Amino acid sequence: MAWAAISFSALNLDRNNINQANSSTFLPDLGLTTDDFNLGNSVFKLAFLCAELPSQLISKRMGPDRWIPMQICLWSLVTLSQFWLTGRTTFLLCRALIGILQGGFIPDLILYLSYFYTKSELPVRLALFWMSTNSCAIVASFIAFGTLRLNGYGDKAGWRWLFLIEGGLTLIIGLVTFFRMPPSPTQTKAWFRPKGWFTEREETIIVNRVLRDDPTKGDMHNREGLTLKRLWTAVCDYDLWPLYILGLMFGIPNTPPSTYLTLLLRNIGFNTFQTNLLTIPSQVFGILTMFAITLVSESVNERSIIAMMEDLWTLPFLVALYCLPTNPNSWIYFGVVTGLLSYPYTQPIQVGWCSRNSGAVASRTVNASLYNMFVQASGIIAAQIYVQSDAPRYKHGNFILIVICSINLLVLYPGTKAYYIWRNRQRAKIWDAMTSEAS
Repeated sequence: MAWAAISFSALNLDRNNINQANSSTFLPDLGLTTDDFNLGNSVFKLAFLCAELPSQLISKRMGPDRWIPMQICLWSLVTLSQFWLTGRTTFLLCRALIGILQGGFIPDLILYLSYFYTKSELPVRLALFWMSTNSCAIVASFIAFGTLRLNGYGDKAGWRWLFLIEGGLTLIIGLVTFFRMPPSPTQTKAWFRPKGWFTEREETIIVNRVLRDDPTKGDMHNREGLTLKRLWTAVCDYDLWPLYILGLMFGIPNTPPSTYLTLLLRNIGFNTFQTNLLTIPSQVFGILTMFAITLVSESVNERSIIAMMEDLWTLPFLVALYCLPTNPNSWIYFGVVTGLLSYPYTQPIQVGWCSRNSGAVASRTVNASLYNMFVQASGIIAAQIYVQSDAPRYKHGNFILIVICSINLLVLYPGTKAYYIWRNRQRAKIWDAMTSEAS
């Protein structure tokens, strides 16, 4: 679990370090505008989205224990190559390559964790998993604070050294991951780990508790590829479509403020080094709120109403951001943005929700990919909301975010809750009508 979180940190370090670079002279040095920056984010998300299912097919054939470290090593090489960026073309090319190589990583890693944990344990582990995102962002802020001071060293801008150092760090993580991911709980022995992790009795306990919790985990092994029939069956599972729609919409209201945080703080008057340090408080609060909301969801066994708390938290801060004057006090502005980005991230709840509602392991693999594809598509939409013509306060963009947030709260989450209540009642009628022999 710990190394899975570190691996996920490598993903977030390399896909989000562009935000730290933005606190420096990244855009002007390459002759880019914020609209070019938006295009780069859209290209990344689109490439990430398109690579989801192909990555899953590779992962199921090779095994996530082999494919995941390969992914980390490959994208880290692209990340460090951004040291040599020359302009708009190379910027967009690198964003596309990183997206392609990172696509499918999250469902791959969630599938791997499902080998070890029951469905009731997985959401809390996923909360720990996504807490590593915030922890990584805190570490990245300190790395940026130090690395950007290398501005001018070797006649190179500080942001170039940032990409080189962080890419090298994730390459090391990728190489170590080859030795830290056994194929399954019963295959932990290797030449470099002759005793393995578990005794034979412990392996029996692990396998039995996982299979008793979810017998469908026994219908595929970890080197078995997906057939087209299994793939199509998973895509046609319409009971998961409401969750895909939530995946598309729920994260849009807070994505532009998060992506633009360093630019917003620079525009309001903070310098490069202050900006990188001021991104830390929202990450710390985000860790606490995310873990708390996941524990609440599992303790009351409720997902739809609890998951909508992310948008419920975000809405008043978006309204406050919209109502601030054109030239607000910089610390008041910082307080509002930090409050907004301290929201309880409900992605672990919704990923666990999707996993629970999927069928066999084959379906769960595809459904997780489809859900994450919709999440990435939401990033493409969100990347077009803050535009150059609306800078620097993005008042029109904030109004759009308020509307989307309201739709989520008033229509999508209640509608999803109502749909699943209706479907469960339908299934209960069929089940209750069966004789004991038929059931």
